[in-house]
Amino acid sequence: MPRTDDSIVATGLQGILEERIRRDGPMPVDAFMRACLEDPAHGYWQRAHTIGRGGDFITSPEISQVFGELVGLWCAVTWQRMGEPDTVNLVELGPGLGTLMRDVLRAARAVPAFAAAIRVHLVETSPALRTRQAQALAGSGCQPAWHDSVGDVASGPAIVIANEFLDALPIRQLVFDGGWRERVLMLGADGKLQFGVGDAVACALEGTQGAIAEMRPGEEVLLGALAGRLQDFVALLIDYGPAASGLGDTLQAVRDHAYTNVLDSPGAADLTAHVQFAAFGEKARNLGLAADGPLTQAEFLGCLGIAERAAKLMAANPARAGEIEAGVHRLISPTGMGSLFKVMAVRSSNLPPSVPFG
Repeated sequence: MPRTDDSIVATGLQGILEERIRRDGPMPVDAFMRACLEDPAHGYWQRAHTIGRGGDFITSPEISQVFGELVGLWCAVTWQRMGEPDTVNLVELGPGLGTLMRDVLRAARAVPAFAAAIRVHLVETSPALRTRQAQALAGSGCQPAWHDSVGDVASGPAIVIANEFLDALPIRQLVFDGGWRERVLMLGADGKLQFGVGDAVACALEGTQGAIAEMRPGEEVLLGALAGRLQDFVALLIDYGPAASGLGDTLQAVRDHAYTNVLDSPGAADLTAHVQFAAFGEKARNLGLAADGPLTQAEFLGCLGIAERAAKLMAANPARAGEIEAGVHRLISPTGMGSLFKVMAVRSSNLPPSVPFG
């Protein structure tokens, strides 16, 4: 139960974290990140207006409807490659404002049998965002079911979508100081939060003095849930980060569409870290799953026909042609989202690779 004494209420989550460290000792980075995002009273995801031009950051579905439409057609083709099961769970992890699922379902109508087979499941823990998602999908013709985790979704054929979900999974950080040690949050001489070095940790990676390695235990949990609960599934994972694994501090905070200090105003900014796709794919294969990719977002959308879809949309909406073109360019720009964002598919090993991976 959250504390309600005046001193903690006055300082919000920062006060709670400072008291927790005074009581329990230094806090690992993943615990700090989880508190900032998920605290039931002060966590970032308890806020309703985090995503979009009026929030702190914007995602691909809000930049252009073409993004969601192409993902929707990808889902239809994937369903066909799965053997066209009579029902298929269409699962989105971290659905945000519901924009992506709304556009996916609209595109799915182009394949009536697929649209009829869909059962929508949204994995979302934020009550505020669940309300926004319900509003976005009110006219979709589908009644979504909400879940706290993907493990709560009934087993069976499934297509899973995760756009900018992996980057929000809490990470551990290790610092090389003659050996690997846990990076922690502690209190400085002024009583405020600061980074420090904690206990020694077993780690096989090679490092140099001061190097930072990031560990992502949430990925194993997610992949284990997919492998254990969903039969005949394909998951499309779209996020930012490098194709190859490496060392480095990628923990970042974004507020009002700008980077800010990670330790400033805990709970008031979005905290994320880059996804290392090679490592993620290896984890999937170690669980007996298949992993395809990654491709850059530009390659993926290009193979799905983003230029052709944009041209048709511009011809049908000449007054919005400039806006449509600018949005599509932002999605595939080689100096921006087009190369920074990667796309990977993870699937049951008995299923064939999905388009455009094979």
